[in-house]
Amino acid sequence: MFNAIHVTHEAVWKVGGIGTVLEGLINSRPYRDNIGRTILVCPLFYPENTERLGPGGMIEYSSLDNIYDSAYAQAFGQVEQEYNVRLIHGRRPLEDEDSKRRTLCEVLLVDLRGINHLKVNEFKALLWELYGIQFDRYEHIWELEQYVQLAAPALAAMEQMRLGTTETPAVIFAHEFMGLPLALAAQARYRDHYRTLFHAHETAPIRRIVEAHPGHDVMFYNTLELARKSDLYLEQVFGPQDDYHKHAIVEAAHYCDGLLAVGHHVHRELQFLSANFDDADIALAYNGVPVARVTQEERDESRRHVRKYFKNLLGWQPDLIFTHVTRLAESKAMWRDIDLLEALDKRLVRDDRTAVLLTLSTELPRRPATDILAMEREWDWPLAHREGHPDLTGGEARYYQLVQAFNARARKIKIIFVNQFGFDRARAGKRVPNDLEFLDLRRASDAELGMSLYEPFGISPLEPLTYGGICVVSTSCGCAGFVKQITGRKRYCNVILADYIGAAPRPRSVQRALEIGARELRAVERDVAEKLAEELLTRLPADEKATQKLMRTGLEMATQMSWDTVAERFILPAIRRAFARGRMLDVA
Repeated sequence: MFNAIHVTHEAVWKVGGIGTVLEGLINSRPYRDNIGRTILVCPLFYPENTERLGPGGMIEYSSLDNIYDSAYAQAFGQVEQEYNVRLIHGRRPLEDEDSKRRTLCEVLLVDLRGINHLKVNEFKALLWELYGIQFDRYEHIWELEQYVQLAAPALAAMEQMRLGTTETPAVIFAHEFMGLPLALAAQARYRDHYRTLFHAHETAPIRRIVEAHPGHDVMFYNTLELARKSDLYLEQVFGPQDDYHKHAIVEAAHYCDGLLAVGHHVHRELQFLSANFDDADIALAYNGVPVARVTQEERDESRRHVRKYFKNLLGWQPDLIFTHVTRLAESKAMWRDIDLLEALDKRLVRDDRTAVLLTLSTELPRRPATDILAMEREWDWPLAHREGHPDLTGGEARYYQLVQAFNARARKIKIIFVNQFGFDRARAGKRVPNDLEFLDLRRASDAELGMSLYEPFGISPLEPLTYGGICVVSTSCGCAGFVKQITGRKRYCNVILADYIGAAPRPRSVQRALEIGARELRAVERDVAEKLAEELLTRLPADEKATQKLMRTGLEMATQMSWDTVAERFILPAIRRAFARGRMLDVA
């Protein structure tokens, strides 16, 4: 067995997708069977919060709190003195709610306040000499600088913990750009003690381009394919990217022993970055999806709870329940939801059926219950919203304008926009039934929408899969590739792939692809919406027997896409290749 080090901003607090990945991967059976110790490494973000390792965390060493119970206390003290930092080391439980598994992980946090900048500059000079990264150019950007500062003292502490040896190297998972400075430092200073994997949860320079360009995914992925056929790379097509700090560090990922791409698009995007990636070992390593069994009775009960919530809000219960649970970001392309609903509304008028889309999305952390109750009481939240604190942020206000316009026109569908993190009575107001919880939304949903324009994988859009919900996702999502891989020629009705990229008239040159703009994109989006509406209505189950079939085939699909499967088929083979490659480099 070997040890694993995960460098991530979500070592303690789960704030996004990487936290979900860590929970699923680390609790998978193949990972647990092959990995000895798991260590999560991160800067200390909230020094004023004495719950340093989160709920259930156990501190064994913290010079900030005068706790010196660790066997590494003396060694940690030497590291702190050399770098003028404070270390926190201990353990915290990491639980995967879907599999009900729980793993106790070690955590190493570094308080960077007052760090010895001479040591930091020495480290930057080393990485410039070995890898050509001009970290001094970006040192005013704390988003990156804190991870550059983290690298040397964290590595020194890791060496004192003897996580990796020449006989049994440890593997470092560099999660996104944040983990790369430490991974590169380990290769530079203790090459035979560590093997490094860049875990690409996105390709940051590509995200920036796709989100900013008016042609979004339709422009970019058509351009990418034509550029690759002509042996062109990113900067030859889109110009210099060195103004962007994430590009500078991600472009150095090819120095790692291996790279993990969470989706087929990310795989192609990494190859597109530069010719340096031509010989890189880039493994396609999809994320896993939840696997949960539910009975028809449990699903029916959840639907009763959710319908009761809509009755409390609207005075009526819909025939169809649609959901979209997501971060509120440009990449989610939530206007595509409304395109689809407009196409569906005409058809529901014809069929005399009703529907509600519950959008659960926000730009903020969880709002306090006092604010939720006040908004509910004073202006009928979430049926009505107001701009400004404690209600709508700027991005939420822009989405709500679309919601208002749609609700004013639609005859058979309404959108309920809940701009809150979490969903139960305590978090979403008094009109939520006492016995309703977030899981009920997943079980009750007839269809989950997720037609993003940039989505490296997309776990959330597939979460209703095992409950009989139909998942509507764009082919711009990395999970679409996983769906195609496991379904092959077998037809499953559980997932509908919205192909915006392929629906555009095929450009014949890179220049023509680059010219795809907002007008062409909107034409494609509206055309796709009409086709999706027809397909969705065709696939929605007409009776209990059809619902049970969706539940059965959804479970079959999810089982083939589980974290156990992902760890066994994708992650562990990539680690073994990294060990083999590292041995060859050590010999050389």
